[in-house]
Amino acid sequence: MAHILIVEDEPRLAQLLADYLRHSHFQPEHTASAREAEQRVRDGRFDAVLLDLMLPDGDGMEVCKAIRRFSDVPVLMITARVEEVDRLLGLEIGADDYICKPFSPREVVARVKAVLRRARGDSRDEAPGLELDRHRFEAVHGGARVPLTAIEFELLATLARQPGRIWSRDQLMDVIYPDHRVVSDRTIDSHIRKLRRKLSEGLTGDHDWIGSVYGVGYRLQTPDDDA
Repeated sequence: MAHILIVEDEPRLAQLLADYLRHSHFQPEHTASAREAEQRVRDGRFDAVLLDLMLPDGDGMEVCKAIRRFSDVPVLMITARVEEVDRLLGLEIGADDYICKPFSPREVVARVKAVLRRARGDSRDEAPGLELDRHRFEAVHGGARVPLTAIEFELLATLARQPGRIWSRDQLMDVIYPDHRVVSDRTIDSHIRKLRRKLSEGLTGDHDWIGSVYGVGYRLQTPDDDA
């Protein structure tokens, strides 16, 4: 059972994250202090850290830099700062991922799982019947491999986290454009069309992996859905 340290000064949000992590079989612990967070990482055995940037007694970026001096534990930054410079700076100082508020707790759990997989050297995400190789940016099914662009891969990986769930265009735009740049929602439609064509032409069988829900969004369809 992986131990996750939640560093967050909003009690309700911290409790919500802890509940979702515990439901996904993680063992969460919580602190609201920047100083205590650094010390607990030194003293304890944590597999990942969810680190808020705005803390009462310090800056989360400084905490991340301090942790990186003695530990390579995965750090996922949580913040309301959406400017690209903050996002890039966070990654440059050693953060493994960067999650902007507001967010879905399920998305945070999925990001934690992905970071832990990468830390273990496992670069594959999976949905029933489909593998995603993050190191190669490829979709794999039945021995066939389809190369994808970075955006196409992130779209497919997002859909694959919860097969059958309908994702709106706005939700998918937040995934591929976390800096909240202004783009047309039809941009998602264009990426989905290209992705669907690549999967149809490159993977074995005649299964349509991506389903459209008119006026709502898109979802991943597994081969079991055809039965």
